Order: sequence, then structure tokens, then C-alpha cells
Amino acid sequence: MALANIENLLKKYEEGTTSLQEEAKLKKYFTSKNVAPHLEEYSLLFNYFSMAKDAVYQKEISLSHKKSKLKNYKWLSIAASVLVLFSVFLGQQEFKAYQERKKVEKIYKNVTKGFSLLSSNLKKGTKAIDQFYVQETKINKILK
Repeated sequence: MALANIENLLKKYEEGTTSLQEEAKLKKYFTSKNVAPHLEEYSLLFNYFSMAKDAVYQKEISLSHKKSKLKNYKWLSIAASVLVLFSVFLGQQEFKAYQERKKVEKIYKNVTKGFSLLSSNLKKGTKAIDQFYVQETKINKILK
């Protein structure tokens, strides 16, 4: 077989575009004794393939039935769902409590504002009464 043809087939083999017939030609060339010196590294590869195809695994393969982890995942997903629902419930309760606190704070501010207005009006009334007593005492002094 021509060396140029073998080199072209090797390029195709490395690219993964060879057919089974072309691979058989390469195998036949590299398992023979007439391999070009610069291509001897490929002969090791093809010789390994020819030896490996005859190898048989001798140990017995035992297939043991293991419990499926699917049940564990089922329980895990159920637990996660319950946890999410519980978190939503607690979050909703906390949100309601937060809204109630805001409402109470607003009422407290309004009551405080009302008491401060009442206090300022009572102070004005007290000043007016004090002025009235001052006027009354002046009138009483004049009339006596």
C-alpha cells in the first residue's frame, strides 16, 4: 500500500471521518511488519486494539438491589413543601402583626397630637382666665 495513502487515511482517522473499510486497511498495515519508521507510534495503537478485542472480563458482576433513594427524595420534597407552607403562614402572621403595629403607631401619633393641641388650648384658656382675674382685681380696687 502506498505510504501517501496511509498518511491520508491517518489524517482522516484522526479527524474521525474514516469508514470501517478504511480503518481495516489501517489496522492491516500497522499490524504487519512493514511499517514506516516515522509511523511506528501508530502501530502500538492498532496492535493494542487488536489485542484488546480478544480480552474478556472474567469476574462475575453481581447486581445488588439497593433501596431506591426516590422514597427519600419524596419525603424530602414533602418536608420542604411543609416547611415552605409553614414559612408562608408565619410570614403572613408577621406581616399582619407589622400592619397592626403601624396602625397602632398612627393612632398613637394622632392621640398624642390631639392631647398636645388640647394642652395648648388649655394653656391659652388658663392665660385668659389669669388675665380675667387680673382685670377683676383691678376693677375691685377701683370700686373700693
